Amino acid sequence: MTFLFDIGKVLLDFHFERSLAALLPPGTDNVETRLATLLEKKDDFESGAISNAEYIPWAIGQLAAEIEEEHFLHAWRNIFTPNEPMWRVVESLAAGGHRLILFSNTNGIHCPWIFENYPIFKHFSGAVLSHEAKGLKPHDGIYEYAIREHGLKPKETRYIDDLGPNIETGKRWGFRSWQYDLNDHAAFERWLAAELMEG
Repeated sequence: MTFLFDIGKVLLDFHFERSLAALLPPGTDNVETRLATLLEKKDDFESGAISNAEYIPWAIGQLAAEIEEEHFLHAWRNIFTPNEPMWRVVESLAAGGHRLILFSNTNGIHCPWIFENYPIFKHFSGAVLSHEAKGLKPHDGIYEYAIREHGLKPKETRYIDDLGPNIETGKRWGFRSWQYDLNDHAAFERWLAAELMEG
């Protein structure tokens, strides 16, 4: 059985704003506006339309503070916390011989850094990453790319993502899909048990 896993809010929880805000000196004005400007352009960054070399200095400039690039990268990367219940699921699925593939909107600052720093990713045999595929979920192109690149049979593929629009596109492409809620992991476990039983 093949499983497509989103990363954010599924395998790893994350909080962008808190980590980036820590870069700014106390008393900095318009913190929320500065951070919003950074994140508005994140889709272009994650779709591969903007490279690391373009995005990083632009983002530091938007923060309008004396920030070293290494400190910016540290803040951008250190936003994650492991979702341990899902890690246990992944380990169990891998031990059972299931094929696991990542399917995520992400960027060249996070990847490959997260793969090198979180051991859960060793269980995945492949990945569809938006900045490499040049497309974002929930748009159709990246789903088509995933199917083509990994030879997926949607009706035999289980897809887990936290965002409703992404799941709706997945269903339209025929994936057996579950919208994951970090606060209700038990509901996912029940769905998974039924899917594994059905085979």
